[in-house]
Amino acid sequence: MTKSQAKERIAKLRTEIDHHRYLYHVLDRQEISEAALDSLKKELQDLESEYPDLITPDSPTQRVAGKPLAQFTKVPHTKPILSLVDAFTEEDVQEWEERNRKLLGATSLAYFAELKFDGLAIVLTYMDGRLETAATRGDGRVGEDVTPNIRTIESIPLRLSHGKSAAARRAAHGRLEVRGEVILTKKAFEKINEEQGKADKAKYANPRNTAAGSVRQLDASITARRQLDFYAFDILTDVGQKTHEEVHDILKDVGIKTSPYTSSCKNLDAVQSFLKQWQEKRKKLPYNTDGAVVVVNDIAMERKLGSVGKAERWMLAFKFPAEQATTVVEDIRVQVGRTGKLTPVAILRPVLVDGSTVSRATLHNADEIERLDVRIGDTVILQKAGDIIPDIVHVLPNLRPRTAKKFAMSAQCPVCRSRVVKRDREVDHYCSNPHCFAASRRALYHFVSKSAFDIDGLGPKILDQLLAKGVIRDAADLFTLKEGDLEPLERFAEKSAANLVHAIHERRRISLSRLLIALGIRHVGEETAIDLAHHFGSLDRIMHARADELAAVYEIGEVVAESLVHFFADERNRAFIAKLLKHITIENPPKRKVNPDVAGKTFVLTGGLESMTRDEAKQKIRAAGGDVSSSVSKQTDFVVAGSDPGSKYDKAKKLGVAILSEKEFVNKVGSKTAL
Repeated sequence: MTKSQAKERIAKLRTEIDHHRYLYHVLDRQEISEAALDSLKKELQDLESEYPDLITPDSPTQRVAGKPLAQFTKVPHTKPILSLVDAFTEEDVQEWEERNRKLLGATSLAYFAELKFDGLAIVLTYMDGRLETAATRGDGRVGEDVTPNIRTIESIPLRLSHGKSAAARRAAHGRLEVRGEVILTKKAFEKINEEQGKADKAKYANPRNTAAGSVRQLDASITARRQLDFYAFDILTDVGQKTHEEVHDILKDVGIKTSPYTSSCKNLDAVQSFLKQWQEKRKKLPYNTDGAVVVVNDIAMERKLGSVGKAERWMLAFKFPAEQATTVVEDIRVQVGRTGKLTPVAILRPVLVDGSTVSRATLHNADEIERLDVRIGDTVILQKAGDIIPDIVHVLPNLRPRTAKKFAMSAQCPVCRSRVVKRDREVDHYCSNPHCFAASRRALYHFVSKSAFDIDGLGPKILDQLLAKGVIRDAADLFTLKEGDLEPLERFAEKSAANLVHAIHERRRISLSRLLIALGIRHVGEETAIDLAHHFGSLDRIMHARADELAAVYEIGEVVAESLVHFFADERNRAFIAKLLKHITIENPPKRKVNPDVAGKTFVLTGGLESMTRDEAKQKIRAAGGDVSSSVSKQTDFVVAGSDPGSKYDKAKKLGVAILSEKEFVNKVGSKTAL
């Protein structure tokens, strides 16, 4: 066979193999046997081995290739991958619809419902029909590049079909971003655990965690052996899709697998019928599901609804009633958190709940224990709230033994023996020592976590060793570690020590907002940290800000302001920050291009916007030097009134606050393209 003949044959083999992949994974049918398909793959592999310069990245033979990675690289998402609002009852779903109808000014809404996958969220990016990157959700803004591993999953096409519809043809050209879920079927999970048992290794807890761990293997050949599957459920780029139902049609048209367990629902009654239908039927599915996702079907309406906080308004995750089990409370212990909060934890007789063994459950606080009347020795009903967090929901008092003991919160911290205090207007108890060892240790765990410094490979067990051996005293000492400091520790060899030192070195640069999260300041979460960073622009300005200056920042308030002032007034905290700054570089947010019509002004948004989302409007205001508030007062400078404005509009008129139409607002802050 000449090279030109081989080239022609290779092209035909790839097309034929892709055709049968599409039939099997997308349409769930076969035209030829698996043995025949394997034979085609073998012929292709032989030809490519003979003519390696004819190998292309989208060839079916290239699903497993290359050496194991040293570490994953970070991939910024082109748009935030937000989370879902959870609902647990029919009333929750009805309230969600009422909120959306009010925002849209609509009398009725149509929906699209599909079963929720219990797997790992992945974003696939195709360029001109070829798979370019695959990234995990990460923190919603930045994920990990896991492309080599995702390429091993047979149900994910390396090259898209051209499709029949105009939207599908557009999807196969240019940039296409697809959101979906990598899962492990129950059958594949059982097979993996069977192999683990034969090898005398520990069995995995559940399919979801095993799927996630499989995707995050640095060696793609390990991922390939796990028989992972993939289902897509959304297109993040605009290819002309009008409804969410059409999104699924486009995905199938270009050869990407979607769930068969979906329904187009003309109203909320149809949604409720779908949810009831699957509450029992789901147990017979080949994979685990903990609920269903319900979305507003009309995409134009989705864009109007936008998002609030970290969640999309137009999307809802309905959680099926959690599987419950009974067990015995063998003890109640108190755990000290990173802020010094004392949390009672029930130590349980191990019990299997929804596929995983549970031996602990949080009891939240002393008031919750009293409300439930939980005692040591009690038989309790346990469930996973949202199929994730173990929760005690009920005590069976008729099974209470005579030896059952009531719980009482200790007057002393169980770790440092300092006095325990209960703050005004709070139900929680706290250790009065701000530098309690247990709190400091958990603060250290938080410091290296994904939302903070995100130091890969530095988990609690390693940190505990470093503290116990006196190698570090605080988080700043991490940046002084050398390979020789780590090699004597348990489970460390020369290479693993070098990898960890390198991982720490790679995190010497950090954004101001992530640094604020890492410091573990009480009440300062991700959104608050971002607001502080953009408002003040530097750590020094935040550290020296007065309480009233901090409270004036959008959605900060007096409680958070007092927490910040208290934290930065502590000499030990200031000494730690000074020590830390010797080893890291803070990337302050870019300076705002101040617009004199906006700078220093406070805006309130009400009603739906046509030309941009609510979040985009807020970004534009802050970028121009303005502030955003959630409530109207005499201090408000402008109220932006979109379609169907609410009570804020009426209050603005009553107070004489200037009201801007959307067009006037855009003229004042700049066009949408300036974002």
